[in-house]
Amino acid sequence: MTGAAQWKQLREQLAPAGTVLLTVECQQGVVGRDGALPELAAAARSSGALRNVARLVAAAHEADVQVLHAVAERRPDGRGANRNARLFRAAARLPVQQYSGSTAVRIAAPIEVADEDLVVRRLHGLSPMAGTDVDPLLRNLGCRTLVVTGVSANVAIPNAVFDAVNLGYTVVVPADAIAGVPADYTPAMIRHTLALVSTIATTEEVLRCWRSPGRVTPG
Repeated sequence: MTGAAQWKQLREQLAPAGTVLLTVECQQGVVGRDGALPELAAAARSSGALRNVARLVAAAHEADVQVLHAVAERRPDGRGANRNARLFRAAARLPVQQYSGSTAVRIAAPIEVADEDLVVRRLHGLSPMAGTDVDPLLRNLGCRTLVVTGVSANVAIPNAVFDAVNLGYTVVVPADAIAGVPADYTPAMIRHTLALVSTIATTEEVLRCWRSPGRVTPG
């Protein structure tokens, strides 16, 4: 992002009082070192995306920006879980399951969860927003801009972005705080899809806005 006009727009979008930071499926069973999806976990770590999510969460805590963690899980008996796509059927056969109450559904290091953070857990679907408490919580919080981070750029992230836009929120995506597989798919998704409906920024740009919300300048 370059230019004074773009910086002014980003600063206004990220005003702490109307902004919520959403982390998507940043849980041990997904992005952890012993998770169910080692290729995705490796991409999230090697690209720096997971570390950048942690940096954004820490900065949000400092700037009084609300943080909301969206976690995907399932009951051991599978009740209520989807079975209507190959992805769901494959996930049910993985050696690590995202069972409710297990370590797999805890937020993964190095992300730190504060007492004021909200955690929304879903038992179904592909999106952290559709059919969950996320939208009413955002509205009650006075959210106007949703910062979307986490995994995966293949499925959950675009679902979250499109759902948020359809519900009337402005979306900011820190491009280096999301990950998918293969690695070269993520920048393609950002450039050809997410950039059409959201503001694409970097982690550092978002951090700069929250560190000095009244004095953001290019560079």
